[in-house]
Amino acid sequence: MPDTAIALRHVEHVMGTVFSFDIRDRPTPAIRDALAAAVHHLHRVDAVFSTYRADSHISRLDRGEIRLKDCPPEVHEVLSLCARATYASDGWFSIVPRGTLDPSGLVKGWATEAASRILHDAGARHTCVNGGGDVQLRGQAGPGTAWRVGVAHPLRPGELVTVVTAGHDLAVATSGTAERGAHIVDPHSGRPADALASLTLVGPGLTLTDTYATAAFARGEGAQAWLETLDGYEALAVLPDGREWRTPGFSRYGT
Repeated sequence: MPDTAIALRHVEHVMGTVFSFDIRDRPTPAIRDALAAAVHHLHRVDAVFSTYRADSHISRLDRGEIRLKDCPPEVHEVLSLCARATYASDGWFSIVPRGTLDPSGLVKGWATEAASRILHDAGARHTCVNGGGDVQLRGQAGPGTAWRVGVAHPLRPGELVTVVTAGHDLAVATSGTAERGAHIVDPHSGRPADALASLTLVGPGLTLTDTYATAAFARGEGAQAWLETLDGYEALAVLPDGREWRTPGFSRYGT
């Protein structure tokens, strides 16, 4: 069972953001080794996918210096997942939002979920991996104690819009303007998406939860109807005027 008294925690600055690991299982040598492997994985993802590094595979692929067959297999995996997300979202998720190859909208969630899986495969059953505010949860925070994830209110600094509670495996992702401004682009118009102030999505795994949150935020006004067609996902959105909407099942997770 999880035990907060023996929790193993680690913070890593990588991929232009902060990743944190909170492991509530007894820190066996295998789990400590897995934590090191998960951190190494994040740095490898940065080296392969960073659009800010001229020598990354994704930057070189975009410039036409290499072909897809010259890239590591994870590039094909990520681009295949991106194609799936683009299809599922009717084009509201895009890997060329500003005209250049940029799968960042999927990569961070994918990398976080993979790091969580590395820990799980080593025997860690009660973990929280936070990648820049998007979270992959497993198990429980303590015996009979659910994980609680506070979601910042996009319009009221210092306040929470909700607290997501989960006593089982769950992913929580938020897209919005509070931290990074209007950075999500409407792929159909090329303009910053501004119909929502924030959108929080919960789902089974962070790869698609994070990606669908980005797509829904870009979609804006039609996001609620689209999200209600997705099995296993629930959402809370805050509009620029402070009004909110929630999908019918979100109350199972959030206040």
